[in-house]
Amino acid sequence: MRMLTARLLVPALAALACVALSAVKAPAADEAGKVEVGKPAPPIDLPAANVGKALPGKADAKTLSLADLKGKNVVLYFFPKAMTPGCTRQSCKFRDLSKDFAKYDTVVVGISTDRLAEQNQFTEKESLNFPLLADADKKVAKEYGVLSDRGYAKRATFVIDKQGIVRKIYPSANADKNPQEVLDYVKNHLEKK
Repeated sequence: MRMLTARLLVPALAALACVALSAVKAPAADEAGKVEVGKPAPPIDLPAANVGKALPGKADAKTLSLADLKGKNVVLYFFPKAMTPGCTRQSCKFRDLSKDFAKYDTVVVGISTDRLAEQNQFTEKESLNFPLLADADKKVAKEYGVLSDRGYAKRATFVIDKQGIVRKIYPSANADKNPQEVLDYVKNHLEKK
């Protein structure tokens, strides 16, 4: 009888342990690097197209880091794929508002998981007047918590102040409305030149 009880009890306890362990929530892949308002923005140093637009003294530079932009407000917008309709509309709206952002000592920087060649092509095709970072290895998108299950960056925007502190996050930015809403936020909350 004891042997029969032990044979029934061991599998029952094992099943109970599995149920208990499955109740512990593992962090989701995109929660790995959640960025928070009021905290320093994670560092970025990536290959970039159009660096000279943000750093005129470094027109020949092939990489851009957030540290290079210290002392300026930064609008860092992630987009899924260069030269796709929504990403083109959003990027062109940021392009068209760039002079307004400059009035508030703010630099716009786009970033996606595209390769540098695609970022260069996108910049030229749409006459973009700000840098595009190439996060081809997807480390930065993951660090910022915006890497989708499909391996693209989700559309999200981070406003970073002159000291490198995240001040506003748009976790699911609308391609058509985001540039203007970000400009309105910058006008109302960040220091002028």
